[in-house]
Amino acid sequence: MASSAAARSDAALKRTNKRQAAARGSLRRSVSLPVLLSVAGLVAFGALVIWTASLTMSEASFPRHLLGIGLGCVLGAFCWRMDFRGLANYTTPLLVLDVIVIFTPYIPGLSYNAMGMTGWIQISGIGLTFQPVELAKIITVFMMAGLGAQYNGKIDSVREYVKLCGMLAVPFGAIIVAGDLGSGLVVFFSGAVVIMMSGPRKEWVLSTIAILIGLVAIVLAADSVVDSLLGHDVLLKQYQMNRLLVFIDPQADTSGSGYNLMQSLIAVGSGGFFGKGIGGASQSASGFLPEAHTDFVFALLCETFGFVGAMILLGLFAVLIVSTIRVAYRSDSLFLRLVGTGIVGIWLFQVLENVGMCIGLMPITGIPLPFISFGSSSMLMQLANVGIVQSIWRHRAKAA
Repeated sequence: MASSAAARSDAALKRTNKRQAAARGSLRRSVSLPVLLSVAGLVAFGALVIWTASLTMSEASFPRHLLGIGLGCVLGAFCWRMDFRGLANYTTPLLVLDVIVIFTPYIPGLSYNAMGMTGWIQISGIGLTFQPVELAKIITVFMMAGLGAQYNGKIDSVREYVKLCGMLAVPFGAIIVAGDLGSGLVVFFSGAVVIMMSGPRKEWVLSTIAILIGLVAIVLAADSVVDSLLGHDVLLKQYQMNRLLVFIDPQADTSGSGYNLMQSLIAVGSGGFFGKGIGGASQSASGFLPEAHTDFVFALLCETFGFVGAMILLGLFAVLIVSTIRVAYRSDSLFLRLVGTGIVGIWLFQVLENVGMCIGLMPITGIPLPFISFGSSSMLMQLANVGIVQSIWRHRAKAA
């Protein structure tokens, strides 16, 4: 009897182990754990930073930040359940939707002005605001991926390459017209990544880069002349030009246009190796560092957690980006691969720009640090992007 009971117990244990192994295998097949764990680390780190900021800054509302994370997790889970391969055939509707979304803040009754910029909409009834350009970023990636996938990994015609570049110029130009240069650059970079991954010749890409550099030089040279003739800003706003000048010479106007950069550099440097600790970030706590919870959140993080905290943050971003590239290239669908690389472009540019501007290596723009900066719009769409990446992993073995 005892041996029979022991045998039944062993059999039950084996069945349990098999079910657990099957469940783990199913989880690995449907969820990319490196992506999930790196994002969880980034969101937790960001929540800690914003909670630290909320101790001395009333505008850094920690409950609101948690609300953005919660809503973003719901949206991300919804995206994970979706199969996005069908969007490859709807490039024209996506382009139209993209332009509509970009100009939504100018629709009477929806428009909401924040920090002197009409780039938000207010959802009536609940009082929440949303920045539609965050949604436009991922719509552009889907549109460009759909166009790029039509060439099956190789673009043989200059005409087709120019057509792709022209399609990217539409949302980029619309965002510039709407007055958001920073978001326009994110859209441009992520769309350019998709184009380069679609298979153009190297000489076309190099020629395009040279042309763009020349155009930027012409715009900067002609800006002051055009503005003086017409009597108002046309090509670049004065504050945008000032930011470029400060980037070239940070010491040019330390009490004016260069003030933000100087305070950011002081905050980063004063953090030292281990930082000043929670509640010890004097630059932000005393109000010297502007927008410490949004645009300059990396400087706040460095002052609080020091060099070690910055390395942990960048390490998590590195794991996320490398893991997302792996997810993209494991997919049998060229469209989904291009979507994945486009999302990498969004994250990579925003990290490089936000971190770079806080340490004086990039011009100052209003680009948030993904998963870290305070702001529900950015958090919602970044977690939605994570859900899309997980959806790509989930459908990786199914040919489009």
